[in-house]
Amino acid sequence: MSVTNAEPDGFLTLRRYDLVLVDGPKRSEPFRYDTVDRHALDAAVMVAHSVGEDGEVEVYLRSAVRPPIALRPGGGSPALWELPAGLIEPGEEPRAAAAREVAEELGFDVGAEQMEPLGEWSYPAPGFVGEIHHFFHVRVDPRARREPDGDGSALEAVAIVIKVPLREALEACRTGGVRDEKTELALRRLADVLR
Repeated sequence: MSVTNAEPDGFLTLRRYDLVLVDGPKRSEPFRYDTVDRHALDAAVMVAHSVGEDGEVEVYLRSAVRPPIALRPGGGSPALWELPAGLIEPGEEPRAAAAREVAEELGFDVGAEQMEPLGEWSYPAPGFVGEIHHFFHVRVDPRARREPDGDGSALEAVAIVIKVPLREALEACRTGGVRDEKTELALRRLADVLR
């Protein structure tokens, strides 16, 4: 195996491998395989939820501008409704990252100890990146919400936060109003936990 790194100083690092698969006595022909990674490889995904006056569970979604959607052939609106998520910095605990991201992206101050696991972690795109998503949920008080901290990026500066009933968010996943897999998975897991 050999590896070539491209753009090592950027946000993402492309690695090109020359691989051979070995299965007992059988060996494949050498082939090229590209992967992507970054300094903070894994991420925390959070569902902040509350109970409305009617007793219905409500969840907080945010619009995120995702340039790759607009830049793909055929284009499309770069705005995407999704749950807050963010990178887990090296040495940071996933729960702490989840709490930090809830403050940055939604405007709720919660402690890491309040973040409840929401099932096991998963690989979002194992064909080219080894990233792991850790899922959490936290019940919040809507009256305690403030303006989100943001992370200083232009993309977060234009984000919009909405509160919707969980059943409507799940329906939006089914009908194409929410087209983000981590969001759908976390919302479905939350619905299972709250049954």
